[in-house]
Amino acid sequence: MALYGGDAPEGIAELLHEAMGSYSNTSDAESKLLEAKQRAPGSLAVYFSLYKFYFYKKRLVDAERIAREALIESASQGGFPPAWEDLLPESADWSAEAAHFYLFSLKALAFMRLRQGDKLECERILDKLKVLDYGDSVGSSVIREIAQGANQAKNGHFQSAL
Repeated sequence: MALYGGDAPEGIAELLHEAMGSYSNTSDAESKLLEAKQRAPGSLAVYFSLYKFYFYKKRLVDAERIAREALIESASQGGFPPAWEDLLPESADWSAEAAHFYLFSLKALAFMRLRQGDKLECERILDKLKVLDYGDSVGSSVIREIAQGANQAKNGHFQSAL
């Protein structure tokens, strides 16, 4: 079974899919995801599934905590420093699996910060992504558009399509 974040160890992919299958039962799904994290603490697919789950459940603080853990784990696997503020284009091969996952999780973090009302950190992260991922392989430009649209709506400059 294909999962974002790469292959999961034997038995973990099935557990992740079971968790998503029981999505409407929040406690059961969360329990399965946390079990997967305990059994496979280095699996990037587990981090992805867990922060997406929390995000969709509108548990943004939990989603952000797991996304930040995902950044640390993927940086460790990729052999580069985990602090996004310190990274440069030459810090990693950003097309390698762990580094690309890092970029994707950083984009997710930007969106989480935006949803929590921290537009400044969201923009700082997006500015860093523009430097690290100049080809926009993870689609951070979409988050930038959402952030700019939210700012325009807040300032009364949002134009109606009607």
